[in-house]
Amino acid sequence: MTIPSKYDASQVESKWYQYWTENKYFHSTPDEREPYTIVIPPPNVTGVLHMGHMLNNTIQDVLIRRARLMGKNACWVPGTDHASIATEAKVVAKLKEQGINKNDLTREEFLAHAWEWKHEYGGIILEQLKKLGASCDWDRTAFTMDPAMSESVIKVFVDLYNKGLIYRGYRMVNWDPEAKTTLSDEEVIYEEKQGNLYFLQYKIQDSEEVLTIATTRPETIFGDTAICINPTDERFAHLRGKKAIVPICNRVIPIIEDDYVDIEFGTGCLKVTPAHDENDKVLGDKHQLEIIDIFNDDATLNSFGLHYQGKDRFEVRKEITKELSEKGILVKTEQHTHKVGTSERTKAVIEPRLSDQWFLKMEDLVKPAIEAVLGENSEINLVPKKFDNTYRHWMENIRDWNISRQLWWGQQIPAYYFGPEISGGKEDFVVAENIEKALELAKLKTKKSTLTIQDLRQDNDALDTWFSSWLWPISVFDGIRNPENEEINYYYPTNDLVTGPDILFFWVARMIIAGYEYRGKKPFENVYLTGLVRDKQRRKMSKSLGNSPDALKLIDDYGADGVRVGLLLSSAAGNDLMFDEELCQQGKAFANKIWNAFRLIKGWEIDANLAQPTTAKIGLEWYEAKFQKTVAEVEVHFSKYRLSDALMAIYKLIMDDFSSWLLEIVKPGYQQPIDQKTYISVIEVLENNLKMLHPFMPFLTEEIWQHIAERTPKEALIIATYPNQKDFDETIINQFDFATDVISGIRTIRKDKNIPFKDIIEVFVINNEQNSGNFDVVIQKLINSSTIQYVSEKVEGASFRVKSNEYFVPIAAGNIDVAAEKIKLTEELQRAEGFLKSVQQKLSNERFVSNAPEQVLALERKKEADALAKIETIKSSLSNL
Repeated sequence: MTIPSKYDASQVESKWYQYWTENKYFHSTPDEREPYTIVIPPPNVTGVLHMGHMLNNTIQDVLIRRARLMGKNACWVPGTDHASIATEAKVVAKLKEQGINKNDLTREEFLAHAWEWKHEYGGIILEQLKKLGASCDWDRTAFTMDPAMSESVIKVFVDLYNKGLIYRGYRMVNWDPEAKTTLSDEEVIYEEKQGNLYFLQYKIQDSEEVLTIATTRPETIFGDTAICINPTDERFAHLRGKKAIVPICNRVIPIIEDDYVDIEFGTGCLKVTPAHDENDKVLGDKHQLEIIDIFNDDATLNSFGLHYQGKDRFEVRKEITKELSEKGILVKTEQHTHKVGTSERTKAVIEPRLSDQWFLKMEDLVKPAIEAVLGENSEINLVPKKFDNTYRHWMENIRDWNISRQLWWGQQIPAYYFGPEISGGKEDFVVAENIEKALELAKLKTKKSTLTIQDLRQDNDALDTWFSSWLWPISVFDGIRNPENEEINYYYPTNDLVTGPDILFFWVARMIIAGYEYRGKKPFENVYLTGLVRDKQRRKMSKSLGNSPDALKLIDDYGADGVRVGLLLSSAAGNDLMFDEELCQQGKAFANKIWNAFRLIKGWEIDANLAQPTTAKIGLEWYEAKFQKTVAEVEVHFSKYRLSDALMAIYKLIMDDFSSWLLEIVKPGYQQPIDQKTYISVIEVLENNLKMLHPFMPFLTEEIWQHIAERTPKEALIIATYPNQKDFDETIINQFDFATDVISGIRTIRKDKNIPFKDIIEVFVINNEQNSGNFDVVIQKLINSSTIQYVSEKVEGASFRVKSNEYFVPIAAGNIDVAAEKIKLTEELQRAEGFLKSVQQKLSNERFVSNAPEQVLALERKKEADALAKIETIKSSLSNL
């Protein structure tokens, strides 16, 4: 097989990926081996590969490839999430471009468009992951709305409802007016924003008196149904039992008393809008106030907004402020910083809204999940541990989960309604896995055997996307529908989960809850929480900032291996990664270095009759010890999920110990052959290096592996055996480190004295270091020395020390490149004279000398003396040339 002179990733990566998939190396089925299982955090079906995906999936691929090499039955399950809000928005936008309004379609018609969109665009990100080298079991690719997955979700809903854990309630919820759906509390991000506090005057009925009230949202006055004062506030005691008039709409509302009101905030009294504030709703229920909803589902005002009907809430805020000011109702405006809830998906400002929704009771469900991570006998390990506190805070302050969404794309809630004429009063419902079962339940509930399917109407809402993905580690192995099937019993619980801390609660915590509820077991053992990928200025990467590189272009420019190395070299668990494209260049350069080292080895001519030189024997013994030490270090790093440190250890081993030292030690002389024993050993060393590096750089390593020898599919690197950990001799490593210091010292002398490497030199040493001579033959070869002689007294020439040994290199005139030495010494003399001049100028400055502390003056005088001595030495050296 011809070896190309340069490593070209573009000619290698698709070839080996196709080879791996054709030979089913990624595919897993249960067998007698120990399983190692990872489930992918399913990217949104709307997604395309970005830097966060690159980091997350590279880490997973490293873990799965290493497990495969270690003989485990490695199973990495890929898939995508249907992403209700994001996908529905994409489909609605596409329909709008075609002149189609969603509201003009039936649910079935809309879903047909949505599935068409999914089939066209939904697999893009998984195809992109293949370019990164992700060795997922693609035969297992799952989608959260696959029929089996959806059936599992519905089954769980019905089960939880029958257990009394799911209920329907009219509650204040978070309304996303852009997506036109509710959100759970966890999907709302609270951001501090600069706003205004508006001071408005409300007239007291049948009086000339006015009451000033401060509000951040003047547009909500149309929903006011009371004014509340604190019963202990004597300033307003005279208003007890009276009524006020709401500005503009002139509605008469009661003045109520409640100690909820903070006397110190604003003016000490509060306007109460029960339909649009959670705390106001509590007051409204307590005091039996009227509830007036003033908003449409897109946060425009409805008919209660009078002449502002149909206008957006923020537009109304500007206009009503002007109107209130003109009418003398707005007394003043003050700047005010407050927290504003925004949608995690659409970034729209959330509107509190009263609505009938479905909720899951969390108080009891959460207990096993808290114990699993934080208990004395915890079973699940968060990496890094600092996230335990975040987990604790969320889980111990959990609220019931709003699981219904006003969307069509998603699993439709399996609740079936029948009207009051059937139920004999108000509308009622049953919950069942399908309409046929619902009909049977409805007949039992109403005691009407004549009911038909046409009498039932299914709930129009869909379930929260997270309500399907919280079952992911179970449902991908069909563990909900078939809880005792072979695959769920073999692969569950999974081993490692790799994800971002931003979904620690959304997804990770909920999977733990579902795992204990439906399997009685943890869903995974370890959760590796990656940091965010940021730019060099520490900014989060985003399209709006334009600081997020095109992931696929990076792969084109640097190769997948180069990008993987670039990402991982600076990616400690839980810490943000400051991404710099130079890191990918470093990865590409590393690939080229390894390729060139391989080409060097393959270029050596082998002579089977040659004996192995002592230098090669010693060098290989040292490298074996260094290799085993690195294997042990890498094992520790992996056990602590320090993948960046593991890669750096391998990087140093190959770049420094293998390429810079071992190959120099064993390399035959110019145009000379190498002995067979050494060559075979070097190839074995190279193969072991490739095995250890393969999880990080799969394409390059497989390419070199296949070039080394003709391999059958059963001998591919991807399924080779990872190097066994063996005992090693630390002494030989320390001795070699000593030898490298000697070599560096002598190379420095050669450079300083301009002694060409082709010239053989002599080395003398006063030996005080036990066993320091074990690597003398290696030192001789790497410095081109005829001999290393041990002496008892100093020898004339250049010298240096390594620990307690002193080394001397006699400098003969014939060894020196005189012209080059003259140039070098002349430049040194000019620098020394320039330095002396600057010091002497300072010392001749009377002001400096009289004001400077004595220790400063002493330091400057020492600099002067040293410079004079150095100049004298250089001049002497020049005169002797």
